[in-house]
Parts: sequence; structure tokens; C-alpha cells
Amino acid sequence: MESRIVMGIDPGLAHTGWGIVNQTGLRLSCEAYGCIVTTAAQPLSSRLNKIYEQIGAVINHYRPACVGIETIWFGNNVTSAFATGQARGAALVACAQGKIQVGEYTPSAIKMAVVGTGSADKHQVQYMVAQILGLATEPQPDHAADALAAAICYTTHEGVCTPVTPISMKGPIS
Repeated sequence: MESRIVMGIDPGLAHTGWGIVNQTGLRLSCEAYGCIVTTAAQPLSSRLNKIYEQIGAVINHYRPACVGIETIWFGNNVTSAFATGQARGAALVACAQGKIQVGEYTPSAIKMAVVGTGSADKHQVQYMVAQILGLATEPQPDHAADALAAAICYTTHEGVCTPVTPISMKGPIS
């Protein structure tokens, strides 16, 4: 039975969670997870560069076939959503550099994939990620658990990864 490595990313400017899941058939196991932390004291460009470089380092180390990433949730705080969007962009560029197929999922779709309801709270997601991946303890911090959940969501939504084919464009788009 063939296996593949699936990466999950929970983007955020202060905390970007990442997780690596090994899928063999229907069996999922956790390879690694972590969280990239930046502080408001750092210049924005340095924070985004750190996210880009560290996601790139994870990609280079684990060589995932595909990535599941959380989309932006606006809610009531547009400023926070904008910062998350910038962090998400840095992570997506790292994925593009690694030529990795990316699946994008809403927070509620990710929660639905792991908990069975799109309105699950953080603790429910952490608990179910640990159960699905056979972990002895719940992944910490919650950003890393959310990233593992994004990887799990990819496995339930995308099926088989296909290589990314570069697009060649000539002239303006009409």
C-alpha cells in the first residue's frame, strides 16, 4: 500500500501552526508538528520572512506531497484577518517554491472533517486530532493541532495528490 506525506498549515502572523501527517491507505499517523512564533516587536517584513523560511524548511525536511491550509476567517476583526492573510501568503509562497499541491479549507470545513461539526471549539479539535492520529496527548499549542486538522481535512477531501504543473502565460489575460 502506497503512502504519502500531507502537510497542514494554520496561518497566523503571531502563530503559524504546521503539522505533518503520514497517510497509508486509510491509516493516518503524525510525523511531526510545531508552531512558528513571531512578535509584534519585529518588523512585519521580518515576521513574514520567518514564516516563509520556516515553512520552507519543514517542506524541505519532510517533502510533503500536498498541503492543506486554512482560509481566512474575517469575523469581526478585519485587521486580524489582514495580518493572517499576509502570513498565509508567506506560507503559500513557500508551498509554491516546493511545487506542492495545495488544498484550501474554511475553518468550519476543517472542524467538520475532524470533529463532525463546523462549530467545534479548540479543545474538541485538539482531542479529535489526538484520537485520529493515535497520539498519547493532545497536540500543543492549538495552532499546531489546527494545522494537523488541516492535513487530515486534505486527506478526506482531495484523494490522490497530483504533481503541480507550472502554468505558462503569454500576453495579457482577456
